[in-house]
Amino acid sequence: MNMVVCVKQVIDPEAPPATFKIDPSTGKVVLSPGVSQVVDPYSEYAVEAALKIKDTLGGKITTVSLGINLLRDVVKKPLSMGADELILLEDEAFIEGDSWSTAYALAMAIKKIGEYDLILCGREAADTNAGQVGSGIAEILGLPGVTLAKKIDITDSKARVERVTADGYEVVEVPLPALLTVSNEIGEPRYPTIKKSMAAKKMEPIIWKPADIGVEPSQIGAVGRRTEMLKLFQPVREGKCEVIEGESLEEAGANLALKLREVKIL
Repeated sequence: MNMVVCVKQVIDPEAPPATFKIDPSTGKVVLSPGVSQVVDPYSEYAVEAALKIKDTLGGKITTVSLGINLLRDVVKKPLSMGADELILLEDEAFIEGDSWSTAYALAMAIKKIGEYDLILCGREAADTNAGQVGSGIAEILGLPGVTLAKKIDITDSKARVERVTADGYEVVEVPLPALLTVSNEIGEPRYPTIKKSMAAKKMEPIIWKPADIGVEPSQIGAVGRRTEMLKLFQPVREGKCEVIEGESLEEAGANLALKLREVKIL
């Protein structure tokens, strides 16, 4: 089994909200110093899904990340978990894309890889929660795609997938090659071992520029966007508190009930 897993570096989703600010003049996020970058948690579930298949069937796992100034200690984490190879699409031309231009760049990189049976992505990215890139890659490459996989079984060149639905799960079957987006129900990602972490530090990623994957800068990143960001803002949450009083607990309770009826909560 040759598998490709798309992995994203994101701002730590556990960082306190106070560390994020929006610059109104640029519409971009401004981070406080010291906010760390991590592997997108949903990407880790996709890596875990690939490792489970590799544990059973063997094969090779290639991870692909896109961005600029990617932190090697971060994007190498899948290698320390058990992946075999890391390809970085690392160039200014790749950044600030929308779901389509990002999916297109990743699809062209996967096309260059050539030999793959299965492509795995997280169900969505923790920083945007759009959940569109995986399906976009499948569409661009002309592959069958299944979203929200919670269990994957590979037999006879087919993938039997249990996918999460609003009220349970459904079972679908697709021929390989195919693309699956993986949900957190797949199981907790394994911890990197010391041995694999040491080996990962010695492994050098493969760096691809736009020309290496046969794309023009006008097709990718900010220039290749098909959507326009109209506004990025932090919602303002306001709360009001009104103290309901009474001469006794009983009277305060009755006054509270009347107030709740007045505002149509009761």
